[in-house]
Amino acid sequence: MGMKENVSKPLDRLSAELAGDMDRVNALIRERMASRHAPRIPEVTAHLVEAGGKRLRPMLVLAASRLCGYQGESHILLAAAVEFIHTATLLHDDVVDESRQRRGRPTANLLWDNKSSVLVGDYLFARSFQLMADTGSMQVMRILANASATIAEGEVLQLTAAQDIATSEDTYIQIVRGKTAALFSAATEAGAVVSGADPAVQQALFDYGDALGIAFQIVDDLLDYGGSTSTIGKNVGDDFRERKLTLPVIKAIAAADATERAFWERTIAKGDQQEGDLETALEILNRRGALTAARADAIAWAGRAKAALAAAPDRPLRAILSDLADFVVSRLS
Repeated sequence: MGMKENVSKPLDRLSAELAGDMDRVNALIRERMASRHAPRIPEVTAHLVEAGGKRLRPMLVLAASRLCGYQGESHILLAAAVEFIHTATLLHDDVVDESRQRRGRPTANLLWDNKSSVLVGDYLFARSFQLMADTGSMQVMRILANASATIAEGEVLQLTAAQDIATSEDTYIQIVRGKTAALFSAATEAGAVVSGADPAVQQALFDYGDALGIAFQIVDDLLDYGGSTSTIGKNVGDDFRERKLTLPVIKAIAAADATERAFWERTIAKGDQQEGDLETALEILNRRGALTAARADAIAWAGRAKAALAAAPDRPLRAILSDLADFVVSRLS
C-alpha cells in the first residue's frame, strides 16, 4: 500500500480528535464494570479492558455521532455499551477457542477459569443493555440488540462450519459479518441514529462499518500467516493450529490439487497436525496465490467502506474515517 510509515496516523488522529469524549467513555466503563458483591467481575474485566486495546469500536460510535453533528450525551453511553459487548464476546471466544493469549497477554480463562470468563461475559452483556436503556432510544436498542444476536449467530455458524473444508467464501463472509462486522456497523449506525441523521446517512454509516469490519477481519486472518506476535496479539499460526477455515485457506482449498487437498483434509478436517505442517501450509498458500487474493479482497472491502462515506456529511472526521479504512489494510505492508 506504500503506507507502512503512516500506519498509526489515522488511528492516532481519530484518537486525538475524540480524546475528551473517550476519557468520559473510559470513566463510565470503569464505573459500570464495578460490582459490589462479586469482586472477580472487575478483576476479569479490567484484565481485558485495560490491556491496551485501541478502543476502535467505541471510537466509531463517537466519530459517527460527531460526524452527524450530535450535541447530546447518549453517544457516551452507546460507546461504553459497544465496548462492553466487544469485551464480552472476547471473553466467550477465548473459552470456545481454548485460547491462551489475547492482546499479547494470557487470556482470562487461563488466569482464572472458563466459568469466570463466561459468567463475567454475561455480566458485561447485561451491563451493555442497561447502558442502551439509559439512552431512551428504542431504535438504538434495536440496533445493538440485533447486533448482539448476529454476533452470537455468527459464532455458532463458525462452530458448525469449523473443520469443514467444503466451507465457501460466501459462508466465510457471513461468519465475518457476524463475529466482527456486526459490531462495527452497529457502532457507526447507532452513532448516526442517536444524532437524528437522515435515513440515507444512517445507511451510509452502516455500510461503512460493515465493509470496514469485513476488511479488518480478513486482514487479521492474513496476519495469522504472516504477521508478528506483537502485531496480532496472539501466536502466529494459531488459526492453523486451531483448524480455522479463514479466507486464505478457503481460497487455497478451492484451487488445490489432490495432494494439497489431502493435506488440508488431514490437518484441518481431521486435526492430524505434524511438525512442519504450518510451513507446508504457508508454502501452499503462497503457491496458490491465496494470500495475495485474500489481500486483494481486503483492499476491495476497504474501498467499499470509503465509497460509502460519500453520502455522509462533509466534515473533517469523514476524511479521518476514510483514512482509517486505508489504515486497516496497511497493516499488511
